[in-house]
Amino acid sequence: MFDVIVAGCGPTGLMLASELRLHGVHVLVLDKETEPTKVVRALGMHVRSIEIMDQRGLLDRFLALGKQHPLGGFFAGIAKPSPELDTAHGYVLGMPQPVIDRLLAERAAELGAEIRRGCELVGLSQDDDGVTADLADGTRLRSRYLVGCDGGRSTVRKLLGVAFPGEPSKVDTLLGEMKVGAAEELMAAMEEIRKTQKRFGAMPLADGVYRVGVPAAGVSSAPPSFEEFQEQLRVIAGTDFGVHSPRWLSRFGDGTRLAERYQVGRVLLAGDAAHIHPPVGGQGLNLGVQDSVNLGWKLAATVAGWAPEGLLDTYQAERHPVAADVLDNTRAQMELLSTEPGPQAVRRLLTELMDFHEVNRHLIECTAAAGCCWIKPGGCRSRAGPTGSITSWMSARNWTCLVCCCGRTVTSHGSVTVSGICSTTCPRGSVPPSTERTVCGSELEPHTVR
Repeated sequence: MFDVIVAGCGPTGLMLASELRLHGVHVLVLDKETEPTKVVRALGMHVRSIEIMDQRGLLDRFLALGKQHPLGGFFAGIAKPSPELDTAHGYVLGMPQPVIDRLLAERAAELGAEIRRGCELVGLSQDDDGVTADLADGTRLRSRYLVGCDGGRSTVRKLLGVAFPGEPSKVDTLLGEMKVGAAEELMAAMEEIRKTQKRFGAMPLADGVYRVGVPAAGVSSAPPSFEEFQEQLRVIAGTDFGVHSPRWLSRFGDGTRLAERYQVGRVLLAGDAAHIHPPVGGQGLNLGVQDSVNLGWKLAATVAGWAPEGLLDTYQAERHPVAADVLDNTRAQMELLSTEPGPQAVRRLLTELMDFHEVNRHLIECTAAAGCCWIKPGGCRSRAGPTGSITSWMSARNWTCLVCCCGRTVTSHGSVTVSGICSTTCPRGSVPPSTERTVCGSELEPHTVR
């Protein structure tokens, strides 16, 4: 019998497996695909996720394979200077998702997680003692808990009967990697086209291959054909730029949905299984990774028997509002990408407002998940810096214990005393590497926990 079965071998599931293994939890990761996907669904990590990798001792691996980009311009593609954020990692780390997946899979395996590919979950049932998972090949597995990290079309969520309210897609975008015969013409045309079509773009990769995105003709659930891709290039740009030899093609929409519940008994949801939203700003992968960090230690504590009553409930209490904020954020950005006169007028106004530093900073903090704060009674705000110490009153986020300790994140129940350990109930008594404390006292009440 496993302690936890994780359904889904994307960044959310792999990160959760590693977090659980830090506590010695016996974890199995299942994925229906036989091989890791080559489709690039995300292009990098934002500030909070980078800080997490640093806290877990993994950042050097990511820095070696990624490219640092300035934060400016990541809100609705509005070009503004990068604001100064209270972090040691004020940048976006560009990296294709397959590379992120590989690094996280390697880490999970190093820590002892078992990963089985080609294993599709088709059914589940639960009782007071655990969960039974039924696989497509007839295999039945047993675990104490199960977490669905199996994407926006989550089988786990559907089997639980959890409602997934929201709005369907109104517009689709086609994305793919392919060779381009007229590369110079494409890059020259892109700047002019993007003045009105913000969802059009191209990025050179290597060996004459480009990643190209173009608005679709309508909304569809069918995989795009290369002929459809070529036709949309001709519609939008007047030419298909001689594209050929596609590596992969994908379609994504602007649908937004949020699961009503993140937990039913011994089964939980995380990542896209719990929330979907437009990919503008590149927040989806990061939101899922941060779900896993919040859930990991709480689930491990529950498995080990030292969790206080109600601890696992705080996962939904803390993460559901964060996802709701991201859905609003991305809805707003999609409106700002519209070619209609009304949204374009709002975009021009917001472009002016972002010349104010605090406006620019606030919007980038929202996108980078760097804007969460603890509020001290009386209104003083403090934040957890990259090492876990309280360093500034300007902004804050929840404090995560170092990898050498318990790997936990401080919860939002009541107040939190910042002392010589990672939290008031740290099982190992970790001493943070800094002696700094809050600038206005030691009692902090989390205002928005990410």
